[in-house]
Amino acid sequence: MFSHTIRMLEQGLDYAALREKVIANNIANADTPNYKAKDVQFKAELVRAMHSLEAKRTNPKHLPFSHSMNEKFVVATKGNLVYNHNGNNVDIDREMSNLAENQIYYNALIERLNGNLTTLKTVIRGGK
Repeated sequence: MFSHTIRMLEQGLDYAALREKVIANNIANADTPNYKAKDVQFKAELVRAMHSLEAKRTNPKHLPFSHSMNEKFVVATKGNLVYNHNGNNVDIDREMSNLAENQIYYNALIERLNGNLTTLKTVIRGGK
């Protein structure tokens, strides 16, 4: 169970790191003509998290749970909006807000991971 928690935190960190790169790229291209903003689709992450849930079959008649952990995060282009006269759809205020939100999410995951590693270290030391 402990390794499962660390694996889930690692996946969350991978998601946050990719989202940070995508947001930074959007900000860097805020003035680029015809650039379309991108984002990491939450649906892909939700499906991934749902697939990682463990389920116990308490009756042989229950359907088995099967899933693949090889799914990747999906970076999608936001092509349906145009904010600027040059065809660019980057909303710098929204991107800065997304960046701050993502940094808070990333920091929370790091704190949780550090807590888990501290607990593991305590167990290894025999409770000292």
